[in-house]
Formats: sequence, structure tokens, C-alpha cells
Amino acid sequence: MKTLILKWNQLSLVKRIFMGIIVGIILALSIPNATGITIFGSLFVFALKAVAPVLVLLLVMSAISKHKKGHQTNMKAILALYSVSTFLAGLIAVIASFIFPVSLSLVKGAENLTPPDGIVEVLKTLLFQVVDNPVNALMNANYIGILGWAILLGVALRNAHDSTKTLLANFSDAVSQIVKWVINLAPLGIMGLVFDSITTNGLSSLLDYGKLLLVLIGCMLFIALVVNPLIVYLNIRRNPYPLVFSCLKESGITAFFTRSSAANIPINMRLCEKLELDKDTYSVSIPLGATINMAGAAVTISVLTLATVHTLGIEVDFGTALILSLLSAVSAAGASGVAGGSLLLIPLACSIFGIPNDIAIQVVGVGFIIGVLQDSFETALNSSSDVLFTATAEYAKKRKEGKEYMINV
Repeated sequence: MKTLILKWNQLSLVKRIFMGIIVGIILALSIPNATGITIFGSLFVFALKAVAPVLVLLLVMSAISKHKKGHQTNMKAILALYSVSTFLAGLIAVIASFIFPVSLSLVKGAENLTPPDGIVEVLKTLLFQVVDNPVNALMNANYIGILGWAILLGVALRNAHDSTKTLLANFSDAVSQIVKWVINLAPLGIMGLVFDSITTNGLSSLLDYGKLLLVLIGCMLFIALVVNPLIVYLNIRRNPYPLVFSCLKESGITAFFTRSSAANIPINMRLCEKLELDKDTYSVSIPLGATINMAGAAVTISVLTLATVHTLGIEVDFGTALILSLLSAVSAAGASGVAGGSLLLIPLACSIFGIPNDIAIQVVGVGFIIGVLQDSFETALNSSSDVLFTATAEYAKKRKEGKEYMINV
């Protein structure tokens, strides 16, 4: 038994996760009534969500308190990459929606939702999250608030005694170790999530929306496999695909099944550590990216909005389409501040075409129907690109400084 466990642990985590996926599919097809299997998936996601806020708080506090003057981080470059990627995602989704126009069969079922009144409300919600009560921020996994408090406390502790900084670092290392233990349970967790997804949702209910899903998923795959690699290449001037595929494989797969950027923060932190990136940078950029780096959300908002436009036969000029790209990018960055994420921002985007709110809410209902796949692909794209652009900014900086570097994929 000990030999078997040893051999299992010697396998790479990605191989173990793939085995978990296969076992989950086999179990779902052979014993679909064994609903107890789903508890493994629920426990895994809950464990990641539980440890992630504490990890972010301690890691950022420790990194900033020990930050040495003159040591430059790459946050400006990373924020620029996040912004460019999200805008291009919205633009590509708009172009794809004109090339492959989709009409919807509008549905009821989302009438009780309350979408934001405008972009000002979205941004206001985001700003209020920054000044949230720290205990409340931790309890509700409000990463903007957690980051704000972690940065302030880290700065305040810069002049603290070395023993205090050491204690903080020790707590940070302890939580990081707990994260590693949780991540080692990923194969079991993914097995439970795959079982639950197949037995609960199935795919038959999605067939009526096949064309819409093809446009949505096609856009996200194009961004992940063409646009993002091009952005990476322009910055590091090397073949981007080893890094791109490493991020998709080690971050995107787990994000696809957990469907939670917050739950994927510990996974991304671990990948950044494996890539030997600067801890001072990724301890901030990863949780921040989980909040504002939302290329997948920009695609969802643009595609579903223009599907509504085509359904209603509304003419759209180039200027309005460009405004939609900008609006979807800005809205996507604030999606985490709105209950319901990207889907609830669709009425906001529809408003620029004069589409009534009752029709827009029906489109949100369509979004919930296809959500099992839409949300999975969206989260995989969003979360994997957090690591991708954090690494890109660091490698680009080293290239400009003429330093040699290895991409440890």
C-alpha cells in the first residue's frame, strides 16, 4: 500500500487530475445514482475557497512588509496586459457575432434578478469593496477588500521588528503548506465534480443552443490559443506556446471544473511558484487578476448582447459596436462586484441598443441554461491568463534588461 501511494505521489498533478476526470466519467456512466461521490467535489471546492482568502491576506502582508526599497514589481505591466486582453476579447466577440450571427429563443425564469442600472453602479460597487470591513471581506471572499487591507497592513508593518515579520512569514508559509495539502486532493475533487456535472446537467438540454455555444466557446478558444499567445510573443519575443499550454494545463483544467476564479487562486499561486516568478508580484497580481482580469466575461457579455440585437433585428453601426467592446471590457472588470457575475451585466450592455429590461432579463435566463459550459470555459480562460500575464510581464522585463531567463514549464 505504501509503495502504491509513493508511486501515485510521483506522478505529476496534471496526470493525476486526468485520471480523476476519467474515473469521474466512468462512475457517472456506470453508477449515476451513487450521488455520495459528489461530496468529494464539494469538499475540494469549499476547502480551496476557505483557504484562499487567508492565503492572500497573509501572503500579501508578508511580501509587502519585507519589501526592500529599489526592488521593482511588474504590476503596471501586468495591469496593462489584463486591460488589453479584456478589451481585445470584447472586440473579437463583437466581430465573431457579426460573422456568425445567432438568434435566440427567449426564455423566462430570470425575472427576480436585479441587474445594475449602469456602469457607474458597477464601478461604485467595486470601489465600496475596497473599503469593506476586513472581517467581512474575509468571510465573503471579497478579494478587492482583502487586497486593500493586506497592502495597508503590509505597508504599516514595514517598520515593525524583524521578529514580527518572521512570525508573519511563518504563518504565510504554514497556510501555503495547507494549500499544497488541499491541492494534492485535486484528483478526488475533480472526480466528484465531473461526476456531478454529468449526472446533474447532462448535455441534452444544451443542444438547442448549440450555435450560440459554438460562438461563445469558439471566441474563448481563439483568445486563449491565438490572441493571448500573440500578446505574449510581442512582449517576450519567444515561442509563447510552451508557457500558454502550461498555464492552460495546470490552471485552466482545474478552473474549468471548479468554475470559480477564487477557488483557483491557490492553484495559480502554486503555478507561479513553480515558474519561479517574483513572489512580491504574483502575491498581488493573482488575487487581483481573479477580480479584474475577465476576458471570458467580456466575451459572454458581447456575444449574448449581440445575439439579442440580431434576434430583435436591430441595425448596429461600427461606432456602437466599438462602444459595446469598451463597455463589455469595463463591465467585465467589475463583474465580481455584482451578484451573478457576467450574466447580470448583459442588461447593462443591452441598454445601449435601447433593448427593454424585460427582454434583456430573458437573455440572462438563456445564459443560465448554457451556464454549465459557458461558465466553465469563461473561468478557465480568465484564471489561466492571470498566471500567463504575470509571467509575461516578468519575462518581458528581464528581456528588456538583457538578462537571461528560463521558462520553467
